[in-house]
Amino acid sequence: MRQIPKFEVGKTTMGQLVDLVADQFGQSRAVVYPDMGIDLNYSQFRDVCNNVAKGFMSLGVKKGEHIAIWANNVPEWLYTQFSTGKMGAVMVTVNTSYRSFELEYLMKQSDSTTLLLIGGVREADEYLKVIYNVCPELKDCEPGKLKSAKLPVLKNVVFLGKEKHPGMFNWDDMMAMGKKISDQELKAVQDSMNPDEVINMQYTSGTTGFPKGVMLTHTNIIGNAVSIAECMLLSAKDTLCIPVPFFHCFGCVLGTLSCVVSATGMAPVVAFKPDAVLETVEKAKCTALHGVPTMFIAELEEMGKKKYNVSTLRTGIMAGSPCPIEVMKQVVSKDKMGAGEMTIAYGQTEASPVITQTRPTDSLELRVGTVGRALPNVEVKIVDPGTNEEVPRGVQGELCTRGYHVMKGYYKMPEATAKAIDKDKWLHTGDLAVMDQNGYCKITGRIKDMIIRGGENVYPREIEEFLYTNPKIKDVQVVGVPSKKYGEEVAAYIQLKAGVTATEEELKEFCKDKIAYHKIPAFFMFVNEYPTTASGKIQKYKLREDATKRLGREEDAKIKTA
Repeated sequence: MRQIPKFEVGKTTMGQLVDLVADQFGQSRAVVYPDMGIDLNYSQFRDVCNNVAKGFMSLGVKKGEHIAIWANNVPEWLYTQFSTGKMGAVMVTVNTSYRSFELEYLMKQSDSTTLLLIGGVREADEYLKVIYNVCPELKDCEPGKLKSAKLPVLKNVVFLGKEKHPGMFNWDDMMAMGKKISDQELKAVQDSMNPDEVINMQYTSGTTGFPKGVMLTHTNIIGNAVSIAECMLLSAKDTLCIPVPFFHCFGCVLGTLSCVVSATGMAPVVAFKPDAVLETVEKAKCTALHGVPTMFIAELEEMGKKKYNVSTLRTGIMAGSPCPIEVMKQVVSKDKMGAGEMTIAYGQTEASPVITQTRPTDSLELRVGTVGRALPNVEVKIVDPGTNEEVPRGVQGELCTRGYHVMKGYYKMPEATAKAIDKDKWLHTGDLAVMDQNGYCKITGRIKDMIIRGGENVYPREIEEFLYTNPKIKDVQVVGVPSKKYGEEVAAYIQLKAGVTATEEELKEFCKDKIAYHKIPAFFMFVNEYPTTASGKIQKYKLREDATKRLGREEDAKIKTA
């Protein structure tokens, strides 16, 4: 029987959740960073979160205010997530790859009054340079008294470390100031919160247009985390390795929050490196591991170079982008990674984020060939993108979802919200899918990614899955490129396995007579890496731009179509 905390979804806030788990599973492992000497149980974790919550209150941050955090998976990020849940500030997550233009846009659009940041990710002081560039006034002001021309709402900047920087508090300053706040003051704020209030704001990756702030409530994300943890059968006996970024829903809902709702230990990896992930699994004896497909591909490659003890692995989630069947087979194989109960999840930030997930009891065929079925209390339907009428089972269309998990809306963007969520409260995902008779879904592509070649609809996912069966191919991404003759043609970006070579002619021959002629890529590009977002999602629009330039199709791209 699973040992998990007892509480009621829809009646519990993030702050109450931390207290309930600490009361029921106080001695169970909460957080472990093996290389930092951090190993807290849930009772200790609650105490840290209370102190951090008081620190925010001492800065003058009120319930409902927005606190932005710009950092990778450092411990302070984790403490901030759950302490804002206690004192009612809305945590706004900042993509670690953002620079000055994007940061300025997010800080303005989100109305954040406080910014927490580390020095940088690629360089030790890159974020510091950006914030001093955006807010030059910070260099000459007292901490907490910023008056910025570009960001008039921003008052506090907190450095997540011990270093002192002009105009900023550091983490220790804030913690010391928090001692002035009483337990009663914190409890009064925590008790005033409603589970249906917004507590988290995630910005969509903005691959097209400006990023939108997705408003998520306590109920949205706690309810989703409970179902996710159930699909993995997580309990107080488990420890989850979390290498996916916290700023993304994958990190802070499928990762940290799924752990807390099930009293599972969290073993975050500060910045993704395949060896760091495998070392964390080994040292913390992790039973679960999360990642996007590109992470698992890199980890499997690393395991081929060096021996790691990953025998404790049982489950986890592969998600974030289409999951190659061949990669999933290696992850569950006893001869490779051995995570036999690994699940696949599908969703998007606007759905808190998971919509469908496989279960450990599903057949291997379902677990490697579908993204599972709807989570409990979640509705899913497939509709014709043109008419919005539901299509029969087995027919491709747009996946729509409805339930407790659908976001409150986009922050200060009512028109965009109305476009995403229809009058009957269905969220339109923009993803193409097929549902079978038992409710299991296969994602067949993005409506925007679909290639139309000479009037024929071509779905990149189908070609990618076929090409993955070639033993020389490590990873593949298929995109459409403009064509005067056909409208669009198919191009495949190929990553080969180490030590092998292949030619365009060889791969075309591999496709011949196995897939329809119009689906065979006209062009093969061999690359070492793909452009990705900081969360590991491959940016196909950049590949399309690259192919258009490489092939000299700029003029073809200008041809207007209806």
